[in-house]
Amino acid sequence: MRIGIDLGGTKIEGIALDGSREVARLRVPTPRDDYGATLGAIASVTDALEARAGVRGSVGIGIPGALSPSTGLVKNANSTWLIGRPLGDDLAARLDREVRIANDANCFAMSEAADGAASEAEVVFGVILGTGTGAGVVVRGSVLTGANAIAGEWGHVALPWADADDEPAPECYCGKRGCIETYLSGPGLSSDHERRTGHRHTVPELLSRASGGDAAAAATLDRYVSRAARGLSAVINLLDPDVIVVGGGLSNIDILYERIPQLWGRWVFAAGTGEGIRTRLVRARHGDSSGVRGAAWLWPDA
Repeated sequence: MRIGIDLGGTKIEGIALDGSREVARLRVPTPRDDYGATLGAIASVTDALEARAGVRGSVGIGIPGALSPSTGLVKNANSTWLIGRPLGDDLAARLDREVRIANDANCFAMSEAADGAASEAEVVFGVILGTGTGAGVVVRGSVLTGANAIAGEWGHVALPWADADDEPAPECYCGKRGCIETYLSGPGLSSDHERRTGHRHTVPELLSRASGGDAAAAATLDRYVSRAARGLSAVINLLDPDVIVVGGGLSNIDILYERIPQLWGRWVFAAGTGEGIRTRLVRARHGDSSGVRGAAWLWPDA
């Protein structure tokens, strides 16, 4: 049996999987700003899941950050009380077993590669378009972490092939300008519309206005699709994945799956040779459950 834990900023969710079948699930609030209590909550969730399933399992954990390959300590976490802590070692001691930890976007990609929309694909790029913009890479069933534990940080790559419509480049919280996240996150989409029109709307409002004939909202979505196509074209040029899976709140924008593949051939290397682009763009199968399921699948042979 596999146990997956999704350690979020406001909730800790756990799942027990027997193969691909969900045996048990549990969600508790995250003890914010309290590292010791966070360890205790994860242990309690694990114990409860094992009690419900009646068997001991492997444990994988998705976190909003990464473990430093040099020190083993948590870095790049927006749950700041985890930063600099030996989370892997502490949980292994608390749970009395080896624990595997990965970035939550990598867990999303792992879930969809294991038994989701990209199952059986050799190379998968999993994109989360939501409040932020993240991504993960899975190659032949294994998460690609990278030498610096930042593989898949696509949201903090500059938007490629930027043109006049993309200026001025928005400032990113990371301290740079023009990061893909500033354009393709939900707040980025709303901010782009506000810069052009002076009016701020939520993503659902923009979609409703565009479908109702609002020319300004339709133009905002056109810019969004173009930027997404350019950003994903760069991924294809670099990684050449079999499948790109999209999750997060903006994955529900239906037009993305038709219009982005229509456009990305303009920027994919050698796309004009007549062979076509074989990479598929698909919506995540497991939706909001992909992160916690992917954490469980960090033990693919369990």
